[in-house]
Amino acid sequence: MPFANLPNVTIHYALTGDPSHPALILSNSLGADFSMWDAQAPIFEKRFRLLRYDMRGHGKSSSPAPPYSVAQLTDDLLALADTVGFGQFNLCGLSVGGMIGMHLALHSRQRLKKLVLCNTAAKIGTDEMWNARIDTVRSQGMSPVAKLTPARWFTPSFQSSHAESVAASLRVLEALNREGYIGGCCAVRDFDMRSEVSRITVPTLVVSGIHDPAATPADGRYLAEHIPGARYVELNTSHLSSIEDPAGLNSAVLVFLNEWLCLSGGIAMDERKRYEEGLKTRRAVLGDPHVDRSIKNRSKFNEPFQDLLTRYAWGEIWSRPGLPRKTRSLLTLSMLVALNRHEAFRMHVKAALSLGVTREEIQEVLLQSAIYCGVPAANSAFRDAEEVFAAIDSPKKK
Repeated sequence: MPFANLPNVTIHYALTGDPSHPALILSNSLGADFSMWDAQAPIFEKRFRLLRYDMRGHGKSSSPAPPYSVAQLTDDLLALADTVGFGQFNLCGLSVGGMIGMHLALHSRQRLKKLVLCNTAAKIGTDEMWNARIDTVRSQGMSPVAKLTPARWFTPSFQSSHAESVAASLRVLEALNREGYIGGCCAVRDFDMRSEVSRITVPTLVVSGIHDPAATPADGRYLAEHIPGARYVELNTSHLSSIEDPAGLNSAVLVFLNEWLCLSGGIAMDERKRYEEGLKTRRAVLGDPHVDRSIKNRSKFNEPFQDLLTRYAWGEIWSRPGLPRKTRSLLTLSMLVALNRHEAFRMHVKAALSLGVTREEIQEVLLQSAIYCGVPAANSAFRDAEEVFAAIDSPKKK
């Protein structure tokens, strides 16, 4: 990964995605590095020129002597954006990263297209709380903070079910330069924008974690109520929503940003690109053998239909970020039951299984369909699904 030698600091960053796509910067939380966005990067870099970075004092970036301020951290971000050639960009910041976003929206509004504020607040904690933490780190290092952090960053259920993800986050925290972490604490301690957020005019999405003890849902609602036109989403997470519910955060962010992109033409695809995107999605959902057969069986008569199907069913609808593919798959199954489309239903049962849908989940869809689509339709669907399961379970013929 490259480093940018900026005034008074060296910043470690990652730059991915098509250079022709709109720019998006992800700004991390206090105590984390840009690996906290690992679950977002593969999704976001398909639609954006994506920049992730370690803020000063964190990760592999240098650690100048504290204190730091949010204004200083914002200057770092702007200098980095200039270095990589970003003029205007979208910004998604979590915790102190969101504070950077608020400061940027007020003082360099012309650089921002859209702003996503995740798990953040106009004011977090008290001076006394932050001073106590600073004193602890200065005298005892990062270990005491690391011991208390899981309860602040993750819900108990996530801690028990994703122990390695929690441990990986704590390893990043424990490895931080203590002076760099103290600098970040100073920046958060001194930030208070409660009287100023109403002056933000950048289109804004606020994302809160229902169980976040640091930037509470009340803090998030305060931002959404005071920033004109802001939208608000709550996720079933604690503080690091990017790690605890990546699918939920990805969907919320992409739906919000995609509206602007569609209106502005930022990701407008020509028909060739739409076809290529659709073919990739079609293969990912239905599998190469099925798609290869469809291509082989094309004729002069059905080719326009196959082209239309690939471009718009797969390149447009199935490629939209607003719903996970598993959800789209389950919806498709229920609609095919209602329409009694047996051949398509069997094909999409196989597709659903390849996407990670379980047989139990398919069963629930069919039970739901029995009530809302009718018992005869569900009866046929159960028979069709069992035939698909049997074909999968039977030994392959040699």
